[in-house]
Amino acid sequence: MTAAQTLADADPIPRRRVLSWALWDWGSAAFNAVVTSFVFSTYLASGAFVDPEIVAAAGDDARNPALVLAKAENATVISTALTIAGVLIALLAPVLGQRSDGSGHRKLWLAINTGLVVLAMAAMVLVAPAPGYLVFGAALLAVGNLFFEFASVNYNAMLVQVSTPGTIGKVSGFGWGLGYVGGIVLLLLLLVAFLQSFGVEGRGGLFGVATGTEGGAWDVRLSIVVAAAWFAVFAVPVLLSVPELPATAARARVGLWRSYRLLGSTIAKLWRTNRQVLLFLLASAVFRDGLAAVFTFGAIIAAQVFGFTPSMVIYFAVGANLVAGIGTFVGGWLDDRLGAKTIIVASLVGLVIAAFAVLAIGTATNLFWVFGLALALFVGPIQSASRSFLARVTPPGREGEIFGLYATTGRAVSFLAPGLFTLFVSATGDTRFGIVGIALVLLAGLVLMLPVKGVQRSID
Repeated sequence: MTAAQTLADADPIPRRRVLSWALWDWGSAAFNAVVTSFVFSTYLASGAFVDPEIVAAAGDDARNPALVLAKAENATVISTALTIAGVLIALLAPVLGQRSDGSGHRKLWLAINTGLVVLAMAAMVLVAPAPGYLVFGAALLAVGNLFFEFASVNYNAMLVQVSTPGTIGKVSGFGWGLGYVGGIVLLLLLLVAFLQSFGVEGRGGLFGVATGTEGGAWDVRLSIVVAAAWFAVFAVPVLLSVPELPATAARARVGLWRSYRLLGSTIAKLWRTNRQVLLFLLASAVFRDGLAAVFTFGAIIAAQVFGFTPSMVIYFAVGANLVAGIGTFVGGWLDDRLGAKTIIVASLVGLVIAAFAVLAIGTATNLFWVFGLALALFVGPIQSASRSFLARVTPPGREGEIFGLYATTGRAVSFLAPGLFTLFVSATGDTRFGIVGIALVLLAGLVLMLPVKGVQRSID
């Protein structure tokens, strides 16, 4: 990608194009908030997929050892599926993102990958509340994550087409913030339409759909269908309003193994010319995996450990998205005054403390609201500050390459947190201890981030 293909500082910001691009973020909340965080993943980890005999024997005792162990085993199945998806992302995302650069088909691949995510979401309506459907549901969750990450690589690479070098942080933050708002709006919509009981036993939402295992869990299943449609609709504007970059003649089509060699050459150049940037890319890859796990497994922990009902999980999700949005705004304001590294390090410290606090409070639901929302508070500032940190050292004309590498390195270790979550849950037989794995990933990212210089020269 050359500078001529992007916008210069003197160019006006194409507001319609920015909004169209950011609406994909708004729509993607359907997958991030509804599928991976607060509705479908919680549904898979619920008692609906436990052997009915174990559920009957436990009765009203949510702490029954056999029931707790069975739910922990189900959580292991889910995290194993996500671990497999993470390994595939690590192997494929870097070269797929690289091969789309200069091909003239970036928008095409964004459309294809987004479409596959929507199809996976729509297929989740087939996951009935019975133990035999657990593996199928976990597989759909993994497939959705796989293609969502591929789509995100294409989407993030388009950032330079809707912003100038001087506004890339502002535009990126607008998209990220719109994603949080979209999550709140969609979750409230689903809560009113399907998930809130409104005092009617066995019926959910204004449409009165059947709920619970006996009712086929149609409140959850129909919510996922609506979320799939939501994502599909709001993914269209970016495909219509943001022009496709023309194919670059100098970008010859190469084979898969050659793509890996080119990726290695880029990393080797960074090693020779600016190892600080490479260290930042490594640190951010690790702690961003921890951030993703906070939302992916947070709802599972809320439901299994603290006894949150599906509607309580949604209320918590709305609060988490609201707090994360506020944290992002404040963090962005402080970023220009204190520096991006300060925001990242301080937020990581806050996340690690809050994570271990969740472990220490046992099953105290009220305290989980406090420390769970504290986790959400620190997520947004890290995401926005990480992007601005890299933007400050990226020379004009190389945004696509560097931000593409930033995006793909973030996927390369996306198996760490799910893997450690699985390890601690399997070793203890208690879902609550899965948060230790998440905290260790965040701590590792913090340790790797400490040696990175807060202010440094450009990559070139």
